[in-house]
Amino acid sequence: MFDYRAADGTFDYQKYRAVQIEGNKRKLANTWVIESNIEFLSNYIKGRLGEVNFGLCHGTRRGNEQVWFRKYLGCEVIGTEISDTATSFPHTIQWDFHETKPEWLDRVDFIYSNSFDHSYDPEMCLNRWMSCVRPGGLCILEHSSAHSPTGATELDPFGADIVLMPYLIANWGKGRYSVREILDAPTKGDNVSYLRFLVITRTE
Repeated sequence: MFDYRAADGTFDYQKYRAVQIEGNKRKLANTWVIESNIEFLSNYIKGRLGEVNFGLCHGTRRGNEQVWFRKYLGCEVIGTEISDTATSFPHTIQWDFHETKPEWLDRVDFIYSNSFDHSYDPEMCLNRWMSCVRPGGLCILEHSSAHSPTGATELDPFGADIVLMPYLIANWGKGRYSVREILDAPTKGDNVSYLRFLVITRTE
């Protein structure tokens, strides 16, 4: 973890927010998500859940993931992005993904994110995401070789090896949720050695 601490030792949220917004704007032309992977996940979600009504994508930058999920699932999907650039992209709201909306609680069929490494408090963050996932629903975290501990930076403050993620998630979930399975992405791109999806389900 990169630790955002002010001079007095308290958490410096304003610094975190400023770094994330600056990083978003600097990388705005870049697209990480791959359409064939979203098609693959859409088929997986349909196979597991059947009819899907609402999904959330967190930390979406240009918003491609929600556009493609809407295309393949035919349902309402919105994305969140902390930067004010959010309003420039379809189906995207400006929002810190550490926070929840009352209307999301227990009502989201699936959550997807490839930005979990941007969390300043991954345990709190995932607990809040899972409070939004309906019973039987799914949370899917994209994890690649770029998300290792050595990759943790001011912009990407959280990093963990893929083999540790199920144990971390089980510990954070405390029996409320756990990793159901880990899927290999059909397309990984040239800049990573692996790309996988951690599928998390509620157990209560």
